[in-house]
Amino acid sequence: MMRSGRIENFAEYSQFKSLKDFNNNIEMFLADHKKDFTKGELVAFKRLVRYAAKFTGVANAKIGTLLKAINAKANGYGISRSTFERMLKKAKQLGILTVKNTVKSKGGKGHNVYVFNTIAVLKKEKLTYCKEAEKPCESKREQQKMGKETNDFETSKKKELKKRIDMLGNVPVLDHSFVSDYVPKEFTQAVKPFFDDARTIEEYWKMVKIDTYHISRYLGEETILHTAIHGFKQMIGKLKKGIVRNPIAYFKGVIKQQFDEIYNGLPLEVFS
Repeated sequence: MMRSGRIENFAEYSQFKSLKDFNNNIEMFLADHKKDFTKGELVAFKRLVRYAAKFTGVANAKIGTLLKAINAKANGYGISRSTFERMLKKAKQLGILTVKNTVKSKGGKGHNVYVFNTIAVLKKEKLTYCKEAEKPCESKREQQKMGKETNDFETSKKKELKKRIDMLGNVPVLDHSFVSDYVPKEFTQAVKPFFDDARTIEEYWKMVKIDTYHISRYLGEETILHTAIHGFKQMIGKLKKGIVRNPIAYFKGVIKQQFDEIYNGLPLEVFS
């Protein structure tokens, strides 16, 4: 077992080329697994990530130190040690984190060393965390079943989206002046030069509302609107180049990535 010591002693365990590389890996991980953490666990995870910035991907802070830093800025909403430990358990089971134990030079248990794994390493490891069961998967067959159910659900969503898009072709076209009031005028103005169809404009905005349903209170209306317009312009650029076959589906993919990046980059104080 390793000897406890200063963080410099564990720099060799870093798996990242730079801080940017580390942050990109964390963003990709959270894009897939943010839903697996509770609000408190997510706060704990992000704080641990911050402590792993000096030697990218490696931290050796005590849990008590991390909790003190979190709760000092919590404004009444703190997290407990058990919440932090649940976060560690999930992060290990999901493959993003390896926890190494140390011993003191004079004997006894020392502090833990937290080593973040790259996405490449994560994909190679056997992931045993089952979201619904809240316990390790019992077999490889069960994991494969979960993967199939996830793929079936994604396929079903895509079919539903395609059906909604196809339905638009069977409805008389109404121009942008018929767009419902719930769609911001700025968004309508951005879309109408390319799709002057009320139903199509509303469909684009529905994609925005779907992707921000759970995070809108953290982002704010102005940020959501600006990001949606920016995402639409990006889609149009690809459409003009002949890269996009399904504009609405492509738009949904673009804004999902952008909203995830904005949400994951929010300071901890926003969630307090």
